[in-house]
Amino acid sequence: MAGLMTSPETGAEAVRSVVYTSAAARPFTDAELDALLQQARARNAALGITGMLSYRSGSFVQFLEGPEQQLAELMIDISADPRHTDVRVLIDEPVAQRQFSSWTMGYRRMRPTDGPVPEGFRDTFTDLEQGADDATTARAARELTFWFKVRSES
Repeated sequence: MAGLMTSPETGAEAVRSVVYTSAAARPFTDAELDALLQQARARNAALGITGMLSYRSGSFVQFLEGPEQQLAELMIDISADPRHTDVRVLIDEPVAQRQFSSWTMGYRRMRPTDGPVPEGFRDTFTDLEQGADDATTARAARELTFWFKVRSES
């Protein structure tokens, strides 16, 4: 892809990773989520962006990775998208390699936990939504990434 920034040390494409949460302006139907995914996958493929999207009870958590310039432009558009509000960037950092290299937009519909949860139970999705501190957010992002990859490969 022409115009991509490269690392001066290695000459490889410089990749940035962004994780953000947002709230749906109104609940999405399955058909609306499917349309959103189709649009995101086409756009991400054109921009060299990969990642994953999770949706649960009106909340989104999205992981994006790709060239810094294209990712910055995409985040401007995402922040202005009227389909959601309260866009909060939790992680924005350079990465050595992509975690989602084969997915223009992996997706998982997540269901809320039914009934009471066991004492000491941690909900990774909620940890990301709340973004309490950098350590909690980073841990929750790694856990959700691992969970998503395992589920997608099985």
